[in-house]
Amino acid sequence: MKILIVEDNRHLVQDMQEFLQENGFLIEKAGFLEEARQKINLYKYDLIILDLGLPDGNGLELIPEIKRNDPSAGIIILTAKDTVSEKVKGLEMGADDYITKPFHKAELNARINSTLRRGKFDGNSALEYGHIKINTSARQVLVNNTPLNLTKIEYDLLLYFMYNKNRMLTKESIVEHLWGDRIDESDSFNFIYNHIKNLRKKIQKLAPVNYIHSMYGIGYKFSDKEQD
Repeated sequence: MKILIVEDNRHLVQDMQEFLQENGFLIEKAGFLEEARQKINLYKYDLIILDLGLPDGNGLELIPEIKRNDPSAGIIILTAKDTVSEKVKGLEMGADDYITKPFHKAELNARINSTLRRGKFDGNSALEYGHIKINTSARQVLVNNTPLNLTKIEYDLLLYFMYNKNRMLTKESIVEHLWGDRIDESDSFNFIYNHIKNLRKKIQKLAPVNYIHSMYGIGYKFSDKEQD
């Protein structure tokens, strides 16, 4: 899952980044309104943690743009204790939740997971498709009720496939989701092929269906149906 932290306090950002990365999230950051605007127009995020008091403007300005670019993206606003009216306004504009500074890391993690479940999994921590079940809270994968041992990248890849099942996914979109805005540093997408190949092999050992279909010259489709 990919999160964009929009916050100008470097120490707070660093603290959140280290904690959330330890919990399996891919983190990107922006310290200014305009920088965040550029990122949300270039890349997709599962969730945006949005501070309202940015050096070059109010973070509330970004909420309509985020929802226009990706209605499924979750938004958690960061607020100070004395900004009740801005909390309400942010929620009315489309934010999913808010958290008041200072906050405990455990609370932040709980609110993130709750927002992601509501947005991606209709409020459930269990995601099922065909022979595959994922418990997103425990980060556990079962295929035909047998535990599947995956690397972090393979797990993130499977989760991305699962909530985009039966959709055509380009190689670029897959790499961008896993790699973030560092995609520009990569000369090719070859590194992702091995992860997809390994994930496919692991699933096929336990399932009678090939779920990951290569669409020549385009990308991949995750489906339990045979492709023409």
